[in-house]
Amino acid sequence: MKIKIEIKAPQIFATEMAILISHINYGNHLGNDSVLALVHEARIRFFKHLGASELDLFGTGIILRDAAIQFRGQGHYADQLMVEVFGDVPQGRTWDLYYKLIRQSDQLEIARVQTGIVFFDYHRQSPVHCSQKLERAIQEILGKNS
Repeated sequence: MKIKIEIKAPQIFATEMAILISHINYGNHLGNDSVLALVHEARIRFFKHLGASELDLFGTGIILRDAAIQFRGQGHYADQLMVEVFGDVPQGRTWDLYYKLIRQSDQLEIARVQTGIVFFDYHRQSPVHCSQKLERAIQEILGKNS
C-alpha cells in the first residue's frame, strides 16, 4: 500500500534548515531516518517558539505514537530547506502534526511527514489530556476563538 499524506490542517510554524552530510545515505540523497530527524528538530523549534519543550509542553510531555513519510523528491547535501509544520488545535490525548520539507532553490517538495503525538505524564507513565494552555496557544496562532 502506497502512503499518501494529505495535509488538511493549517500551517502553524516554519523554519529553515540545511541538509547536512550526516543526512545523506548510500544513495547520495536524504535518508528516511534523517527526514525524521529534521522534522523532530522542526517540532522542537516550534515548541521552543511557544516557550515550551517536548518534556514540558505546558504541563505535559509528549511521546511519538507513529510516523509516516511520503517522499516526493530527492534532497541532496547542502540543500536549504523550509520545513513547514501544520496542525489543528489539539484536543484530548493525541495530536497529529504534519510537515512539508521544501527545497528553497526551486520550491521542490522533498517529503511530507505525519507524526502522531500522545500527551504523556512521564512521572505516572501514562497518557494524559493536552493542556488548555497549549490549546489556547494554537488557537491564538490560528486566530481562532473557541
